[in-house]
Amino acid sequence: MTRKQFWNDPYQTELTTRINRVDGERIWLEATIFYAFSGGQESDSGSIGGHPVRLAEKQGADIVYTLDADHGLKAGDAVEVKIDWPRRYRLMRLHFAAELVLEVICRDVAGAEKIGAHIAADKARIDFALDAPITPLLPAIAARAQAIVDSNLPIASEYSDETSQRRYWQLPGFARVPCGGTHLKRSGEVGRLRLKRRNLGQGKERVEIYLMDE
Repeated sequence: MTRKQFWNDPYQTELTTRINRVDGERIWLEATIFYAFSGGQESDSGSIGGHPVRLAEKQGADIVYTLDADHGLKAGDAVEVKIDWPRRYRLMRLHFAAELVLEVICRDVAGAEKIGAHIAADKARIDFALDAPITPLLPAIAARAQAIVDSNLPIASEYSDETSQRRYWQLPGFARVPCGGTHLKRSGEVGRLRLKRRNLGQGKERVEIYLMDE
């Protein structure tokens, strides 16, 4: 099982570890800071042993990384793992912003049902099954989410079941949400938000989340 150091310290940008297994272009690490696509959050960008990671995939409790075919690495080699920190930090900020907006909508908008989500480095989106346009409600949703951000509350991120590798984030007095992503230390790190509505067709609404400083 790959030890996921990105849960212990999501702000860590470099890690020395060893290769556990090699199968052609694919490698497995003993420990990693390199997040693989999950829960809508995109994979990190970066390198392993100086080789760019082309693909990061969850495989049960492991993560498998695809490098270029000529990487030349073998099991037992010590390698340096490095991630693109500015990109990771944007993903962390947008991930939490999206989770926050989702919680507000599910509480305040009757009948809203999440049907999809994606967190990229430029924006996040949440898709809902909803009979009426969400546009008139967006200012109030944005204001409530921004108020929680501005309160700069501490964000807890822990295991709910370590054996099964299930995790959650929690804001005191607001919510406890199952999630295995990488999380901020405080809500205030998100900064200023902007929400935008897109129509996906009858009965479907998309809310896009942007960071105002980018």
